[in-house]
Amino acid sequence: MSKYWSPFVKNLEPYVPGEQPKVANLTKLNTNENPFGPSPKVLDAIRRASDDALRLYPDPNSDALKSAIAAYHEVEPEQVFVGNGSDEVLAHIFHALFGHDHPLLFPDITYSFYPVYCGLYGIPYETIPLDDEFRIQVADYKGINGGIIFPNPNAPTGRFLALDEIERLLSVNNETVVVIDEAYVDFGGESAIALVNRYPNLLVTQTLSKSRSLAGLRVGFAVGHSDLIEALERVKNSFNSYPLDRLAQAGAVAAFADDRYFQDCCAAVVAERERLRRALSELGFETLPSAANFLFTCHQTRLASELAAALRERGIIVRHFNKPRIDNYLRITVGLKEQNDVLLNALGELV
Repeated sequence: MSKYWSPFVKNLEPYVPGEQPKVANLTKLNTNENPFGPSPKVLDAIRRASDDALRLYPDPNSDALKSAIAAYHEVEPEQVFVGNGSDEVLAHIFHALFGHDHPLLFPDITYSFYPVYCGLYGIPYETIPLDDEFRIQVADYKGINGGIIFPNPNAPTGRFLALDEIERLLSVNNETVVVIDEAYVDFGGESAIALVNRYPNLLVTQTLSKSRSLAGLRVGFAVGHSDLIEALERVKNSFNSYPLDRLAQAGAVAAFADDRYFQDCCAAVVAERERLRRALSELGFETLPSAANFLFTCHQTRLASELAAALRERGIIVRHFNKPRIDNYLRITVGLKEQNDVLLNALGELV
């Protein structure tokens, strides 16, 4: 550690993102990227925005993008906040809305950035165990808290919590903010954005990285009551008032305009996910129900760590979490049919 670091930095435990190996000809199924490219309309919009205007700062409020998101989800633009990927949006949420005396609640098996943000902003937290089938039990979240957050579908499990369950949680938790992190909702879930006008403490985040094939563009957003959005804007404008560049804004607006391409890609991923799930079952894998673009699976007799290592030797990368309760599971991103077939052939040899 550098002698110039502050004690605060020395004690941080940063988030470790999924591996992005710089090796050619890999079958890369470890970071939940969309196997399909962006809409051609997105690429065209980015090309058209690549002009002399890049010498100017972008719109700090991203008004065109907020309007596009608001129109798509049938809310008002003042109910929309945008940021540089949903991770930045989440960071502002933790900073602006979760800094209370009571602990923030989230599942014990969930997106591992949550405890990192708590460490960064000094937020007390408590993890709530998923049940034996890795499901969120709403009844476990009824205690005094400083806020609640969880992904839906959950990550890395892929399980989806129905909207009536979320509404049941909101009905008994109206004193603190409830954040539903919907990074994967477009692959089989129903968005809680439909509830934001009835529950002023509900905030929903989404990203364009997964279902809209724009992980390289870094665009995320939150939808909720305008009071919550104002809190996020105050933090954003005290930190970085120009988070989204011109190209990101132009591409994101075009992504929402091409709904047919978006729907077709999501449907193709879902169909391939179910084919992959059935094929894994025939190989002796037990897979959790998934509403995401990945599967969380374990083999009946083979260790996940051994399978992950053996797949890597064959140029196939999947995600293995060496953590309690899930250390014998693999998280497998749904790829193209050809990629999934390479995986299945390799697993057939291994098991």
